[in-house]
Amino acid sequence: MRKKRLKKYLCLAITLTITMLLLSGCTAGSGDSERLRELDFTVLGENEQPDTLKEIIGEKRTSPFQISYVLGEDLYIAVGYGEQASGGYSISVNDLYETADAIVIDTTLTGPGSAENVTQVVTYPYIVIKTENIADKPIVFQ
Repeated sequence: MRKKRLKKYLCLAITLTITMLLLSGCTAGSGDSERLRELDFTVLGENEQPDTLKEIIGEKRTSPFQISYVLGEDLYIAVGYGEQASGGYSISVNDLYETADAIVIDTTLTGPGSAENVTQVVTYPYIVIKTENIADKPIVFQ
């Protein structure tokens, strides 16, 4: 009976995985992902961020998050990596560009090196960038 149940769950897991792969394959090529131009941006410190955005980040910081926030002619993009066990983390922006259909951002979280002396306190690494507000384009986080 136990083997039968395990086999049933395994079949279900394989079916779901295949379905997800097929669905993601169907949508991956549906938009125009050709890079139109690189976007200039500024990484903002906490004191430079709009108060409303800081409040939203404060509410979401314990889990990974991706936020966009528009204020006038400025677009703010925030990416957080949730709770980490220590200090010493950094986030880099690998890419920020515009396509015909979207704005694409790619960030990476880098942990502390093994030889680094870091604080052993819970941290919530995130980055906020400011760029131009491009009307009505969704943001694709990579």
